[in-house]
Amino acid sequence: MSDRIVVGKSAQEFFRELVSDALSHRRLQIQEATEFYLVNLLAQHLQEERLLARVEGGEAQAEPLALILKRALEGDREARWRNLKRLGDTSLFVSGFFGDSLARSLVDIDYYIAMGERAYDALSEEPRGPSGAQELFAELAERFPQFVDLFAEIAELADLGSNRGLLRLYERFLLTGSERVAQRLRERGVALFGGPGRPRSGPFKQ
Repeated sequence: MSDRIVVGKSAQEFFRELVSDALSHRRLQIQEATEFYLVNLLAQHLQEERLLARVEGGEAQAEPLALILKRALEGDREARWRNLKRLGDTSLFVSGFFGDSLARSLVDIDYYIAMGERAYDALSEEPRGPSGAQELFAELAERFPQFVDLFAEIAELADLGSNRGLLRLYERFLLTGSERVAQRLRERGVALFGGPGRPRSGPFKQ
């Protein structure tokens, strides 16, 4: 799905508001590239469920970290970089958005935090990726617990951690501009920044 939806705010714009508000509330100052990375991580999850794997029955759930790490260790240099990034992203998202449920699981949040820190730290030493990537991943590794708390606050602000259906409801609002959907979102405490726009008259780009 394209992130450039004609009507309403894009997923990036929606999460940029949330990330910016949470950073301001916590008085955290981070690199601009890091903030951009966090926003895109959230937006990509909303649109493509990149952080999840399909299991029997079609349900989406987080892929076991050990399997991602195994692929990183056994793959070539390209696969190592790609899977370390996935490991860091998955650890950050799951520990931030689903920390409460981790407390009731066999693998606790400390395990996710440790795996995420190590994955991003390893990436910070890899001489590849876009310009500034090493500095970006170094900050993600060094301040990983702070970013977990940041994601937890974002989940609480929008009630995303306890109801993933809210994400899809917001996506439907962006696509249709429906006042009925907008009202449902308002009832859940989601700010729509002026309400719905007009429905799109044509398809969006793929």
